[in-house]
Amino acid sequence: MKTHPLFVLGRLWLAACMLWLPALCLAQFPRFKVLAFYNKQVEPAHVDFAEDAIRFFKDLTIGNGFVFDTTSNMADLNDAKLAGYQLVMMLNDVPHGGEQRAAFQRYMENGGGWYGFHVAAYNDRNTDWPWFVDFLGGGVFHRNNWPPMPAKLVVDTHDHPVTRGLPDSFVAPINEWYQWKPSPRERSDVRVLLSLARENYPFGLKDIIPGGDTPVVWTNTNYRMIYLNMGHGHAIFGDATQNKLFIDALRWVIASDKKGNVFGDAE
Repeated sequence: MKTHPLFVLGRLWLAACMLWLPALCLAQFPRFKVLAFYNKQVEPAHVDFAEDAIRFFKDLTIGNGFVFDTTSNMADLNDAKLAGYQLVMMLNDVPHGGEQRAAFQRYMENGGGWYGFHVAAYNDRNTDWPWFVDFLGGGVFHRNNWPPMPAKLVVDTHDHPVTRGLPDSFVAPINEWYQWKPSPRERSDVRVLLSLARENYPFGLKDIIPGGDTPVVWTNTNYRMIYLNMGHGHAIFGDATQNKLFIDALRWVIASDKKGNVFGDAE
């Protein structure tokens, strides 16, 4: 399957907007299209998050800056539908069954973008999808804290467009945090951007993360993707620093190539 022409045209148009034709682009909308998948029948806290996320990202479309479409029909994860979007966002679900998984893999391998929250990366010994585990950097769900709690996060590197404007650390709102084994950090093609600070440990009251390495935001440099572990409950969009992270991550995935190079980036 060849890269769909819409991907190519969309990326060239974005490059032109950022480099050469800003005045023209201000009058030409939309700039890109996002399709966000969510499930209404999952854990209530994940539904709450998805509803808040939809409001948050729709607010960013003010002025018709981009298209943010949503669907709760996972059957929309097919070649024909995905061809019309530069970015797929998974709010609280994952592809189901062989056809959806194959369509998602083709989409990503041919230049598509992925922005995944929280449970969108969940996988365990029963998932039986080796490509997806590799896509996420090799990590399999190991354990989590419970109940959901705020956490101190540390920025692993400021040498990345997603984290340049962030402080060295900040306290993120209440969330259920996942730890992965092995840590995605062990993979050379994964770039970890934020992690749980070690000052959090032991972390939890009922279910405890006693220690270890816990990346919470990372990208697999073989793809145009980012994963963010936030996504449980109503508190996620209540912090300005974390909201900036979400916005900068969206801009980066849209504007970058597979290796994370951003069109028009001065560095």
